[in-house]
Amino acid sequence: MLIDSRELWLAGTNCYVVAPERGGSAVVVDAPPDPAGVGALLRHHDLTPVALLVTHAHIDHIGGSGSVAREFSISAYLHPDDAWLAEAPEEQMRALFGIVPPGDFAPPDQFVDLADGQTLELAGLTLEVVLTPGHTPGHCCFLLKSEGVLFSGDQLFAGSVGRTDLPGGDWETLLVSMQQKVLVLDDEIEVLPGHGPATTIGHERRTNPFLQGLV
Repeated sequence: MLIDSRELWLAGTNCYVVAPERGGSAVVVDAPPDPAGVGALLRHHDLTPVALLVTHAHIDHIGGSGSVAREFSISAYLHPDDAWLAEAPEEQMRALFGIVPPGDFAPPDQFVDLADGQTLELAGLTLEVVLTPGHTPGHCCFLLKSEGVLFSGDQLFAGSVGRTDLPGGDWETLLVSMQQKVLVLDDEIEVLPGHGPATTIGHERRTNPFLQGLV
């Protein structure tokens, strides 16, 4: 199994490529507004993407989705509860960064809808969709059970959790998602977040200050 990532764009967003092996088909998880960086990561492993999975529609995770989907003629997957965010990339830029850098931030013409509990069979991989609203209404994590890996987006980080002070965010909802969808996973599950280093469910359960009241 091949899982690799690069920190891309202004926010240092982790873009992941996942594949059974080098030189074959792959799935991309999140596409920051740096499509050249996404393409370079794929070429580094001689991978051909078949799908793009988007954890949520904040610009630092979705801003390159249209460019990547069009370049590789693949579908991008997003939960429909985040569609409203995806429709206004330049407004997000101004609200979050006060600027609109040059680039093509237009989303794909159409997203494939994700659903909670859905099983995705892509590139020889089986991924489960875990809906975890709170950071955004349609935030999703992706569980690769065969490898014991959770792509957590901005739900859970090493030592922290996703912020909820942006449009669509809700703190209580995030905590419910954490308790009911994330902390029910085994301690050994490796967490690959949208920002920062990898961690495990067990380590965060024991040490993450935001989780102590939930366990």
